[in-house]
Amino acid sequence: MDRRDSIKTLILGSLGAGLYLNGCTISMRDPRKSLTDFYSFEEYGRYKEEMLRDKRLFAEEFLTDHEYETIADLCDLILPATDSAGSAGDAHVPEFIDFIVKDMPNLQKPIRNGIKWLDDYAKANYNSHFIDLDTTQKTEIMDAIAYPDKSTPETKAGIEFFTRMRNLTLTGYYTSEIGFKDIGYEGNRPNVWDGVPQDVLDEHDLSYDEEWLAKCINHQTSSAAAEWDKDGNLLNN
Repeated sequence: MDRRDSIKTLILGSLGAGLYLNGCTISMRDPRKSLTDFYSFEEYGRYKEEMLRDKRLFAEEFLTDHEYETIADLCDLILPATDSAGSAGDAHVPEFIDFIVKDMPNLQKPIRNGIKWLDDYAKANYNSHFIDLDTTQKTEIMDAIAYPDKSTPETKAGIEFFTRMRNLTLTGYYTSEIGFKDIGYEGNRPNVWDGVPQDVLDEHDLSYDEEWLAKCINHQTSSAAAEWDKDGNLLNN
């Protein structure tokens, strides 16, 4: 099982398990953007009051540029691109987290404190901020905080932060179009039943009444919109 399949298994089962993907190359990111740069939020199944709240949240800013860049780096470390699927950055997960910390204020202090812990740990071990480290150094830090069962007094806070970041990253990724395609999720589809198979009917010398069959749903045309004439008669029954 490769790393991407491991992530799929984690998502389809539970987000609670410890997991970290290392040995990856972090892609260079574009200048800071918002979800509104990629998606339209004009009509998306929300009440007017909710839309106004979302608009206000999009206009606000909580994360500093440094904090945002650190989150973007972590997202692509946790879920890098593969030959078959894009990275967390490609799925706009950093922008998702940027919004979520405003939508859910209870995340603000843990995320901010976690980034500070990460930088303090990086400076103590490599004399530099986390985002300025090379991939090998970042991987070594991630290996130290990716596994809750290996917690130490020194890494406890970092493990709690990484667990939260991992869950946010996977949630953002696997609720995006890229994530849906990666796990083959097609959404809710109506069930199709064409009746008892013909060979079973033949075995019992049975058949459907043609008049009754004519009243059943035709799956070839079931998605067609109904049309009526001016007198209210259904035209395409």
